[in-house]
Amino acid sequence: MAGRKQSPEGRGVKRGAVKSQKKTETQGIKKQYLKSKSLCKVTFRLPKEAAPDAKSVVIVGDFNNWDKEATPMKRLKNGDFTVTLELETGREYRFKYLIDGHRWENDWHADRYEKNIYGTEDSVVVV
Repeated sequence: MAGRKQSPEGRGVKRGAVKSQKKTETQGIKKQYLKSKSLCKVTFRLPKEAAPDAKSVVIVGDFNNWDKEATPMKRLKNGDFTVTLELETGREYRFKYLIDGHRWENDWHADRYEKNIYGTEDSVVVV
């Protein structure tokens, strides 16, 4: 569909439509490639709907050696959790969100999902 974006429901949305544009910017994974370095600033966002009663969320993955305390996320006023990481380009990173220290959640907007050794799936971001 030239000149149209796909909405999450799969219907075309005209470019520049204010409501869908805002929604696209606030959900999912945002990537900003740095020209001067082989790094990409990746902003991860876990929406409030994924963890409505969460008190804390930590992003855990290949980029922090799966350390459950290394990368806490910040809670926004709207209830979403977010964090921005600088990741080396040309790589893929498996990750998950750890909610309140005991519940694992995948990113709803990951580039893809891969099975892990525990029989579940990990989110994957490709930079």
